Amino acid sequence: MTLKMFASDNNSGIHPAILEAIAEANSGHAPAYGADSYTADAIRKFKEHFGEECEVLFVFNGTGANVTGLKAMVRSHQAIICTNGAHIHADEGGAAEGFIGGKLLTVPSLDGKLTIEGIAEQLHHIGNQQRSQPKAVSISQCTELGTVYTIEEIKAITSFAHANGLYVHMDGARLSNAAAYLGCTFKEMTVDAGVDMLAFGGTKNGLMLGEAVVCFNKALASELTYIRKQGMQLGSKMRFIATQFERLLTDDLWLENARHANRMAQLLADGLQKFPDTALTQPVESNAVFISLPIEQIGQLQKTYAFALWNSAINEIRLVTSFDTTEEDIHEFLSHIEKPIPKHKNHFSD
Repeated sequence: MTLKMFASDNNSGIHPAILEAIAEANSGHAPAYGADSYTADAIRKFKEHFGEECEVLFVFNGTGANVTGLKAMVRSHQAIICTNGAHIHADEGGAAEGFIGGKLLTVPSLDGKLTIEGIAEQLHHIGNQQRSQPKAVSISQCTELGTVYTIEEIKAITSFAHANGLYVHMDGARLSNAAAYLGCTFKEMTVDAGVDMLAFGGTKNGLMLGEAVVCFNKALASELTYIRKQGMQLGSKMRFIATQFERLLTDDLWLENARHANRMAQLLADGLQKFPDTALTQPVESNAVFISLPIEQIGQLQKTYAFALWNSAINEIRLVTSFDTTEEDIHEFLSHIEKPIPKHKNHFSD
């Protein structure tokens, strides 16, 4: 019998407060396509967190949020610079290139982060009509390896990108986890840091479904509604997506959920490192643990638990915690491994 999954925070349920908000919105009729009071309330909440000047559009999923925002930035003869592990490159079925028509220019990264040096490597052919022309940079916060850009790192990237005529897009599927880790506001990490466009995630932090496109660059906002419609991301009963965000962004529910998931990941990492022949392969900065284990232990755990075998060459697995992961879940998982021995230090240990 499979216990709690550690494969993805997408596998978790709906936070009870979010489910209650959906039920409350399910009363009577309301105007369709976002012309309702629930959507207006949710947009006001976004403006409280990100500033009055932002434009907010609700969509069904993360891929839809990413490609909607990116299409406002990039034309078909242009390109987006991202890491080779970026979700838009590795996990969205070619949606960015298929929907936008442009090209993804990827940069290798060992920690999931894009660097100024990596961006610069893709700028050598600007003006060459034979090559796709870079027009945007896309970074993920948190990254696909669970690491988190500091605000200073984001500012450095946006400054360099803007100086070279590039827009900056942020895939914020786990933005709440990053803000919880950094101890900063959403605004400090996005609009104040120079980000032009954000895909803000909710599904991984307790929502049933839904993400948001948040635009900070007024020059990019005018076409977004049309792009959303053409991209099949305009929900007729939008109130049921919007009301979830209104509740998530009220009374710091987003922060409570993210902090808990992050804390569970750290608890899991601490427990795993007490076993022999284990080593963190990435620092634990969000709700994901990347760790190498003996192959026998991986096979033993797979009999009961769902998780990702990330890199079989080094026996690396990925474990993801959620808002509803409990300490009991962690202890139960650890109990499926042999008796621990004193912890071995590695270069991510204090």
